[in-house]
Amino acid sequence: MTERRPPNPSGRTGRPEILVILGSSLTVIAILGIVTFLLIREHANAQEAATRGATTVAQLIDADVLRTVELYDLTLQGLIAAAQRDDLKQVSAQIRHLVLFDRSTTARFKGDILLLDKHGEVLADSSLIAPKPGNFADRDYFLVHAFNRDSGMFISRPFKPRCDCAYSDEWQISFSRRISSATGEFLGVAVASMRLAYFDQLFNSLDIGTDSTLAIINDDGVLLAQKPFLEGNSIGKSFAGRPNVVRMLREGSGSFDGVSSVDERPRLYTFSRVGNLPLTVIVALSSDEVFATWNRTAVVISGATGVLCIALLWLTWLLCRELRLRYNAEQELAQLAATDALTGVANRRTLDQTLRHEWFRAQRSGKPLSVLMIDADHFKAFNDRHGHQAGDQALRALAGVIKANVHRPTDLVARYGGEEFSVVLAETDSEGARQIAEQIREQVQQLPLMAGDEQPMSVSIGISTWTTASDISLEQLLFAADKALYQAKEGGRNRVVG
Repeated sequence: MTERRPPNPSGRTGRPEILVILGSSLTVIAILGIVTFLLIREHANAQEAATRGATTVAQLIDADVLRTVELYDLTLQGLIAAAQRDDLKQVSAQIRHLVLFDRSTTARFKGDILLLDKHGEVLADSSLIAPKPGNFADRDYFLVHAFNRDSGMFISRPFKPRCDCAYSDEWQISFSRRISSATGEFLGVAVASMRLAYFDQLFNSLDIGTDSTLAIINDDGVLLAQKPFLEGNSIGKSFAGRPNVVRMLREGSGSFDGVSSVDERPRLYTFSRVGNLPLTVIVALSSDEVFATWNRTAVVISGATGVLCIALLWLTWLLCRELRLRYNAEQELAQLAATDALTGVANRRTLDQTLRHEWFRAQRSGKPLSVLMIDADHFKAFNDRHGHQAGDQALRALAGVIKANVHRPTDLVARYGGEEFSVVLAETDSEGARQIAEQIREQVQQLPLMAGDEQPMSVSIGISTWTTASDISLEQLLFAADKALYQAKEGGRNRVVG
């Protein structure tokens, strides 16, 4: 390598667009990070708001169900208290019926209210003064009380009544209490039935959206009510094996995201236990409805952010292209400023900079530094004889020969002025410099002759070398090379002195 670029005055070691690309990339990453964070936060806020709304709905249902169950429990307690009064045996059947079922008038959606003996036979019926014969010893509520004196109030599984009454086709549940003697002996059961139409009316008064559902299950996972029905009429069906129901029964209350095992749709489940009752209210909001507004906002914001980031990257690309073109132009200008326009080798300014740099490097390393001063012999006469154009052509040919013999990246070929050239040979002693100088001199003589010339072109070369044993300055080194060149010309030209 015989040419070198001038030192970079700004100290840059890479293209300027690298900083622009890095800055734009970090900006895009920051924008995407901020937008993602905001969207995630808004998603969480939407879910939190939906959960709060669902919790409020569940609390409303809980409160209404608790009041209704309390009324039925008061009815049962009044029935038991009246049945244990001895003075009622002396009154007429009508009065006895009024006393027994006095509190039942306040119960909503009531079905049959019965008083059963210890064998399950009907002793009194709220709908008839003279009850129809019937035995309910096989019902779950009777069996629970018959074999467990501490069962308290029991809520049965959904059932349809056996009678031919007006509500025979409606699903019902019953609330029952055990009737015991003073010694704890089982005397029978007081049972009050409630039509599950109560839950339908309660659910219809609440608006939770078109694709969301409300449901109530008991502790066995049996469905008591649902709006709307997702799987036909599933009243009385057990869902205890479904993963979502298992989780609800285990945790008692809370909320979670899940997928419905019935319609395979994502839902936000909020559930709570109804007081101390074996009932659980479920509010299953459709995730599509809960996040509908968020989804629209996310699409708009994501689209706008994407366009912004693409525009930013596109502008960055345009800027980088302009910076690259400018950088290349600056490099070309710097190269032109460092190069002799005629011969293509380094100019005098670059020679001075490089020579000074190599001089200080040689001082630090202690390795030799050689300088060649090369002058074309009889060039003025050649120029007068063949003209300036031929003279320029000859100088370019001479520069080509010199460059062909100087190969190392640390070396430099420069035009010193006129027909003079200089070569800086770093880490080269006088013997190595002489070998290169002789090669240059011999190859110059092999250049083609110009028309009318009988003698080939030749050069005189002066050599000076600095070593650690030398006690000279950089100016003295150049003066020594110039002096050696003068001696070569005085000694007959076409020779190397040094």
